Amino acid sequence: MTLLLIISTVSENEGIYQAIKTKFIEGNPYFMGIISLVLVIGLAFCLERIIYLTLAQINTKKFLSQTEELLKKRNLDVAKQIAQNTRGPVASICYQALSRIDEEVDVIDKSITAYGSVQTGLLEKNLSWITLFIAAAPSLGFLGTVLGMIESFDQIQQFGDINPTIVAGGMKFALITTVGGLIVALILQFFYNYILTRVEKIVGQMEDASITILDLIIQYKRQ
Repeated sequence: MTLLLIISTVSENEGIYQAIKTKFIEGNPYFMGIISLVLVIGLAFCLERIIYLTLAQINTKKFLSQTEELLKKRNLDVAKQIAQNTRGPVASICYQALSRIDEEVDVIDKSITAYGSVQTGLLEKNLSWITLFIAAAPSLGFLGTVLGMIESFDQIQQFGDINPTIVAGGMKFALITTVGGLIVALILQFFYNYILTRVEKIVGQMEDASITILDLIIQYKRQ
């Protein structure tokens, strides 16, 4: 029974694969290949961002709590060393602030703000490329639609007859490329929104950490 179920599943998957392959060819393999390339490159940028953001995120509450305890004990060097050895923008901002602890509070605040902007830029790196591919995918699909329509009209002109059989190939090419471009754009849009959510979360952690570390430094100076 299990073997029959596996064979049935494999047959269904082969049927789906064959259907996709057929539509890919009907939509012009060269043009659909370009749309597929847009998907592959776009997903590569998305994957790179997801990995980067995953590595950039830490347990902010635990890190700041540890930093607070060290500053209360006036173990500044240890706090700086931990911040320097911890990955992510939150730890980097804290290290920049602790490195300037002997300066005025206003100077430290400006330094935190400036460095926070740099870290935000690093978090948002390559997002413009993803938006480019999101826009390019449906545009290529619509371009395929126009080319398919032109092909249909050329065939009508050549045969001098509006026959559904004659224009079907061009119309099918037009519709399949449009669908392909829209599907690619939807897939990339999903990942783009997910990445934006991750970026906003980390930026929020950076802002909270900036306020917290500045308060800790003020308390440290008053001791």
